[in-house]
Amino acid sequence: MRYVCKFFKVMLRGVLKPMSFVPALLVMYMIFQFSSANGVQSTATSSGICLKIVTAADERLELGLSTDQRYRYAQRIEYPVRKLAHFSEYVLLAATVALPLYVYGMRGLPLMLLAGVVCVGFACTDEYHQSFVSGRSPSRKDVMIDSVGAFCGIIFTRIVGFIGRKTIFRPLSNEKKA
Repeated sequence: MRYVCKFFKVMLRGVLKPMSFVPALLVMYMIFQFSSANGVQSTATSSGICLKIVTAADERLELGLSTDQRYRYAQRIEYPVRKLAHFSEYVLLAATVALPLYVYGMRGLPLMLLAGVVCVGFACTDEYHQSFVSGRSPSRKDVMIDSVGAFCGIIFTRIVGFIGRKTIFRPLSNEKKA
């Protein structure tokens, strides 16, 4: 049993730890791709998602909305849905940036600062990138929404990491058992 535990420790530290940065890079790529869509494509994507939300709500709640009403409601919710998408992307980015830092032993304020700087810096460069895309423009409000999402993602990761370290992963840690 001891050798199995030792094998898993080596496996976790030697192979999986460096791979923990891959999800963050994939999320950054996803955000970059969304930002690369021109204004028409971006609006079409958002409108389509909003129409699906309204249609699903109409069918689930049996509201009996006409096609025109569905389109009107989809237009009304488009702005909040777009901002919620910004928030959600950066919650995910922050979690995928903070988790590898947590895995490598960073805790507390240094974790929050480094992950926050990476996420807010990426939000700023993402908005700057949009200034070069046809039909898109940078927005300080979006950077603020992204930053709040990143903060929430970092807090979420710290909570999950703390709970996991005290329960699930305690046998694999270097901590002395009391």
